[in-house]
Amino acid sequence: NGAGAHQAAHKGQYRLLVNGIKNEIDLAEQVSLIDQMIASNVDAIVISPAGSKALVPALSRAVTAGIAVINIDNRLDREILEEYNLTVPFVGPNNFRGAKLVGQFLATQLASGAEVAILEGVTTAYNSGRRTAGFNAAIDEAGLTVVAQQSAQWDQTKAVTITSAILVQHPALAAIFCANDNMALGAVAAVTQAGKSDRIKIIGFDNISAVRSFIKSGRILATVDQHADLLAVYGIETALEALSSSVTLADRSTPVDLITIDRLD
Repeated sequence: NGAGAHQAAHKGQYRLLVNGIKNEIDLAEQVSLIDQMIASNVDAIVISPAGSKALVPALSRAVTAGIAVINIDNRLDREILEEYNLTVPFVGPNNFRGAKLVGQFLATQLASGAEVAILEGVTTAYNSGRRTAGFNAAIDEAGLTVVAQQSAQWDQTKAVTITSAILVQHPALAAIFCANDNMALGAVAAVTQAGKSDRIKIIGFDNISAVRSFIKSGRILATVDQHADLLAVYGIETALEALSSSVTLADRSTPVDLITIDRLD
């Protein structure tokens, strides 16, 4: 939507093609989309990669074909980029800061030593790692105890299964940090099924529309808004700049904001 609004405001400046994958781990489909864009002779690709490492070879093919590539949201792995001798501008949030922010808020709601679980995204994804690290930093500072840390691969259904098992293993669990909101929704379902909604606090990351009613009802304590619309807009603006200049472009940051019931309309 952010990309569409930007294009509508800049008619005639560029043509916008939007493609996506069915879920956040469909690497094969995203590689196929990149190859389709190469075959279509596009001028620039703005991509939120499903994998920080696995997408680099396909994007290298795009750069070799003369296409400007801009990386948004999930940062491509620096070492792999170096292996392919690629310099790709990154537009995105400080995931560490956002996760630490929501972790610090969670800590204000818990007693020292309380047990906390973490649902990670895809462990090889840069944004998942930074979110986990930021949350762990907040937890360490607050004197809370991480008793479980597992990957639910960004997936709501997997989050239900994993959370259910964690609840059995750790009956004193007080909170769950989910590295995205889809997994937070899965955690809510599992906690509800276990009859522990009033005992376990759940936090997420992304501020997708589906979580807002859960925050209002108290079933999700908080999330983080990384301003996805700005990711798209800044990505497009960076792509247009790359096409009009030969200068190496700097990375660009988007804000991160804590979203609680007090921040909702």
